[in-house]
Amino acid sequence: MNTSRRKHQRSRLRTAAASAAAVALAATGLAALPSSASAAADGIVVQYRTSASGASADQSEPWLKVRNAGSTSVPLSSVKVRYYFKADSASAAYRFACSWAVKGCANITGTFGTLANPTATADRYLEIGFTPGAGSLAPGADTGDMQLRFHQASWASLIQSDDYSFGPERTTYGDWSKVTAQVNGSLVWGQAPAGNGPTDPPDPTDPPSDGARLFDDFNYSSHTDPKIGANGWSVRSNSGGPGVPGATWAPENVTFASQSGNSVMNLETSTAGTGASTKHTEILTKSMKFKNGTYASRVKFSDAPRSGPDGDRIVQTFFTINDLKAPMADDYAEYDFEYLPNGGWGEPANILYTTSWETYRPDPWEAVNAHSEVRASYAGWHDLVLTIDNNQITYYVDGQHFGTHGAAFLPERPMSINFNQWLIDLQGQPSTTPRSYDQQVDYVLHVKDQVLTPAQVNAMVGSYRSAGKTFEDTVPGS
Repeated sequence: MNTSRRKHQRSRLRTAAASAAAVALAATGLAALPSSASAAADGIVVQYRTSASGASADQSEPWLKVRNAGSTSVPLSSVKVRYYFKADSASAAYRFACSWAVKGCANITGTFGTLANPTATADRYLEIGFTPGAGSLAPGADTGDMQLRFHQASWASLIQSDDYSFGPERTTYGDWSKVTAQVNGSLVWGQAPAGNGPTDPPDPTDPPSDGARLFDDFNYSSHTDPKIGANGWSVRSNSGGPGVPGATWAPENVTFASQSGNSVMNLETSTAGTGASTKHTEILTKSMKFKNGTYASRVKFSDAPRSGPDGDRIVQTFFTINDLKAPMADDYAEYDFEYLPNGGWGEPANILYTTSWETYRPDPWEAVNAHSEVRASYAGWHDLVLTIDNNQITYYVDGQHFGTHGAAFLPERPMSINFNQWLIDLQGQPSTTPRSYDQQVDYVLHVKDQVLTPAQVNAMVGSYRSAGKTFEDTVPGS
């Protein structure tokens, strides 16, 4: 990035602080993937019990186990489990939580969706997924206890007695066909509510089979792997902002390793409390050829350093951007996911921003942008999805709507795709003890001119991985 980006990033405090507004995470309207009656005699089995058996409750508590009754190992990251329920009102929003799990709550995700064909007992579902950190299920093994729950965002009492998957008598674990399981998008267990099976009309969450796209699983050996450049990426080494003056951008701190069968990219940022000792990291596409469509990535944010004292004002990102040709130029564009685990820009603690930029002037500072934010820890793996059409920019985190920004912020020119990790300043931690921070990236996906739901993104990524395909770029140059 150039000096202008450093200045506008550092000055974002003034814009963010002036218009900060809490964002309520609402359940997204995702239509169901194809599903219907299925019983696995030799495959995945879902067991269910509930610890909240009342007809109504403050929160529903579907506790689950996933068992591998098959003869081959199954990566849990390929498994999706769905619990179907009737929303308490058309506008009701829900929140998911994991109280405890043998596999670790950090390795379990929960997102909400809307059925394509609602019934009297189901118009929503809770979809449970697993991060690569959950590992694989060997034949005969199960996940162990997953003590899950969900509730209305308002904490109003919810009615369970009319929920398709609810079993009030199920106080001990047992096989439960009213909860479905999919492996790489294919139903392998259970029966979905009537009208939502594979013999019914095509489902709008099926991923499109055509359309130009970029997919990269970051299956590289090191930052010097010639495939990185051949596949259109640049590992940054040039000086300049954003971040600490005098810092360098260190290509050698971009590394790759295998985790649970997937290649994962790691961006390491380190410092010993001086500009000269600070090393930032960034990888970006060499071409600015990405504009409308869907952008998605699975990113692991971290709240604490891998080593050394904590407290640095670090920024962990996934974003698209083009160059500012002149102050307040109206063809500038930038769309950010930015996580600040230790605060910064006037924030005292962890905060996740999504920001859509129309333009800015670095001196004197003036910015035209819109942003959404949530003040909470986002440590761990997260599915990040950004969509741009002719009307708006929409952000999702873990399948849930995070923010929408209007037509005034739509891009006029194509952009690059970037990941970076950098320090805003050295004021958050004055120690001269060396420390380092990690941000990890599992994959990146862009589908040109098509707005996908988070469920469609997951299905498309699953298809790439099932086919063993680690890279594809059919997006034409700008």
